Amino acid sequence: MNKPAQSVESTSGAFHIEDVYPSIDGGRFPVKRIVGEPVDVWADIYRDGHEVVAAALIWRRELDRDWRREPMTLHSNDRWSGSFVPPAPGRYVYAIEAWTDEFATWRHGFELKLKAGTDQSVDAIEGAGMLTKAQAADRNAASVIVKHCEDYLQTGDTAQLLSQDLKEAMAESQLRPDLTRSQLFPFVADRPQARYGAWYEMVPRSQSKIPGQHGTFRDCIERLPDVAAMGFDVLYFTPIHPIGKTNRKGRNNATTANEGDPGSPYAIGSAEGGHDAVHPELGTLEDFRALVAACHSHGMEVALDFAVQCSPDHPWLKQYPQWFKRRPDGSMRYAENPPKKYEDIVNPDFTSEDAGALWNALRDVILFWIAQGVKIFRVDNPHTKPFRFWEWLIHEVQLRHPDVIFLAEAFTRPKLMKGLAKLGFTQSYTYFTWRTQRWEFEQYLTELTGYPERDFYRPNFFVNTPDILPYHLQSGEAWMFKSRVALAATLSGTYGVYNGFELLEHEPIPGREEYLDSEKYEIKVRDWDKPGNIKPYITALNRARRANTALQQTSNLRFIGIEDSNVIGFVKESVDGTNTVAVAIALSRDIHDFWLPLGDVQVLSGNTRRPVAAVENLMTGERHAIEWGGIRLRIDPARDPAVMLRCLA
Repeated sequence: MNKPAQSVESTSGAFHIEDVYPSIDGGRFPVKRIVGEPVDVWADIYRDGHEVVAAALIWRRELDRDWRREPMTLHSNDRWSGSFVPPAPGRYVYAIEAWTDEFATWRHGFELKLKAGTDQSVDAIEGAGMLTKAQAADRNAASVIVKHCEDYLQTGDTAQLLSQDLKEAMAESQLRPDLTRSQLFPFVADRPQARYGAWYEMVPRSQSKIPGQHGTFRDCIERLPDVAAMGFDVLYFTPIHPIGKTNRKGRNNATTANEGDPGSPYAIGSAEGGHDAVHPELGTLEDFRALVAACHSHGMEVALDFAVQCSPDHPWLKQYPQWFKRRPDGSMRYAENPPKKYEDIVNPDFTSEDAGALWNALRDVILFWIAQGVKIFRVDNPHTKPFRFWEWLIHEVQLRHPDVIFLAEAFTRPKLMKGLAKLGFTQSYTYFTWRTQRWEFEQYLTELTGYPERDFYRPNFFVNTPDILPYHLQSGEAWMFKSRVALAATLSGTYGVYNGFELLEHEPIPGREEYLDSEKYEIKVRDWDKPGNIKPYITALNRARRANTALQQTSNLRFIGIEDSNVIGFVKESVDGTNTVAVAIALSRDIHDFWLPLGDVQVLSGNTRRPVAAVENLMTGERHAIEWGGIRLRIDPARDPAVMLRCLA
């Protein structure tokens, strides 16, 4: 479990509230949850003496003043729990309150004396006196207290002081002079798309059907039925802004561009505008809004690339020269990631004296595209910018637009990647792209689904990107492409492919994990129905994901021991426990015959968990009974490297 929050004491030193869960780094960073689902909170709460302790869970939106309260229940060994359900996306805080339940303490002592047969006349008067001091905010509670107080005073019957309804009324109505409140713990309630979605990355200028012709937003609209038919939820565009001409890159990242070379879309900015403009050859802002609307009509969302970098031609370099660094000879310092050089890009200087204005300008870029209907942003190389900037930016944006999602594209050191997720990024790129062995997957997913990572790190498994053509795809074997997309789509609730994957594109720069003739530097025209494509397979995977909520999340996953080391097996269960899916995927091209043990897997049937009695193949619909605690399977990767089975009671 994650590092617990520090203990909190009242001024009198009576109460300790410690080991609070969930919390990230003692409450420094927000926990991530999904709107509409219970947020379960646990804490150790105790004080000196034998008094009866009461506790409540309080929560509210970050900007609200009024708290909502939920009771907490004592389990054992001073461990308390409570839960609440955030009703809408947004940034929230919660805390824990503890106090002495003086009436319950009196009642407990009175009952012990009553059982022992000692005189309780003075104790009874003391209890009745507590009733007269109650301050009930609820009319029903007030009437209960008054009735029992009057009945006791009239009859002297102490049973009036021991009734259950009086105990409950007093629990809410008595004074709480030693009430202790813990520190505030932040959390974010995201919309479900933060945890689930299939992403399709597209380079918009390559969507034309005519060789050599620059694609437009209208061309993108024409491709929407094809992308939607494959079952994708998010259409993610590389930068759509004007591209600079100074130091423009040529084909295959050549330092000199030839006539007609379009340049890299990541060299943002020209005389036509900067981060809040669209490349003229793509169309107009009105055309882009039409594309966003068309995506929505197909059940998809648009995600935009947010790259904090500029072409030397970007308007900001003239308008705000103080935002950029220069070399000792006065020349502009272009971007570098040795040994890589990006002569067509310069980076803003976050250490400049005018950095505050730069921060505001970048925030306003995000707000501008939100106004155009975009609610998802993939952030390019966030690890090269100050962490405090991202924490501020995401917080600023989500306070105004709580349904906005940020994906961190950071292929860097593990702790740095996790640090970005802690400070607010909704989703994160991962090392999935380079995991190939079964033990690597098991080790990595155990890390991502364990504590504390599961509370702040939401993985997005991309099988490839414009920058990365993994070595295992460079053979172009269909079974490998199917295996990789099946792994991504079933291990993670969110995954993505870069266009061309479905066509088995695999020509690399020799000896490197990069595409030859990359469309980062040229316009490509493809036959999207090219023979040999795996579009039907991707479609079937996404259909299975939509039909099975167990596959729409990542954390509730556990691996199954399979004797064949080249087959990985695991079980996933939906958050509400109503859907359980077992998966087995081949990691080599050989035919695999193996036993899938399911004896310890239980599924929810009504209100009871029962052993798996049968399984249904999600691709074929075939059903098989479970005998001897498992099922024998055969995988021929040439046909399908994966088996997905819905578990039935």
